[in-house]
Amino acid sequence: MMTSHETETLLPLPGPQSTGDELFRMGMLYSTGQGGAPLDYVSAHMLFNLAAMRGSEEARLYRKELSQEMASDEVAEAQRQAREWLARA
Repeated sequence: MMTSHETETLLPLPGPQSTGDELFRMGMLYSTGQGGAPLDYVSAHMLFNLAAMRGSEEARLYRKELSQEMASDEVAEAQRQAREWLARA
């Protein structure tokens, strides 16, 4: 499984004003490898986590489902990246 630091082409990070729906849609791109995004579960989990924090119930479901497909160190990395994003926002 690829992590965001192993890929060369990444979509720009969402801005601090992004809504839960916008974050969820971006997470969907990374979780499926569509729309120019690489297939990257760590980034997808991070985005679903942020979307859930901004009220997206759908993101909560996808985050839970995705975490069952990931190794625990990948989930931890996604959570670290979400915290880092929040600190910059």
